[in-house]
Amino acid sequence: MSRDQTKKDASTSTRKAIINLLKQQGGMDVVTLSSQFALSGMAIRQHLNALKEEGLVTFEEEARPMGRPTKLWRLTPAADRFFPSGYSELSVSLINSMKEAFGNEGLDKLLNVRNKNMQDQYLQYIGDTSGVKERLEKLAEIRTNEGYMAEVKDQGDGSLLFIEKHCPICEAAAVCTGLCKNELHLFKTVLGDQVHIERGEYIMAGGRNCIYTVRENI
Repeated sequence: MSRDQTKKDASTSTRKAIINLLKQQGGMDVVTLSSQFALSGMAIRQHLNALKEEGLVTFEEEARPMGRPTKLWRLTPAADRFFPSGYSELSVSLINSMKEAFGNEGLDKLLNVRNKNMQDQYLQYIGDTSGVKERLEKLAEIRTNEGYMAEVKDQGDGSLLFIEKHCPICEAAAVCTGLCKNELHLFKTVLGDQVHIERGEYIMAGGRNCIYTVRENI
């Protein structure tokens, strides 16, 4: 392999890693990105500018107490192609076909069957795991394997955040709101009656993530 090809492959790998990190973390400045990749600020800027030319990233300026505003870099919707899509075109086509064949009531019945199957799979994976946080972390593992890039954060006040940073079924959910409604019910069932869960930020409503607040009922 030529030296030029090696450099090109390295740049491609770094840019994909930057895209993945921005997906995970949201807005980041050059200094923070540099520390993550052990690269100079100039090198990071070159990668970001190349990604910007491809329409994959953009930035917004954030005012700081001292000095000039800082650029916070974020992904554009065009970057979604680097993440699992859940066979979106096929899913949308099937949903529309099911609506036509069975109507909304029939579609709801099919979604209930899907939800029950997922519930059984999730409960089998979680098993006899005890404790809300432990069950939630198991749920995050399942959802991450399905492409949702899920994680759990302890708020330090007795509550936990369950965060999904990517939605592989967004296009399907846009034409079938029951998918998201069923997911909230699924989480409540899997986590148990001792847990209260509510959705705050919501990707389908324009949020960057889907964020659920989870508390143990006292």
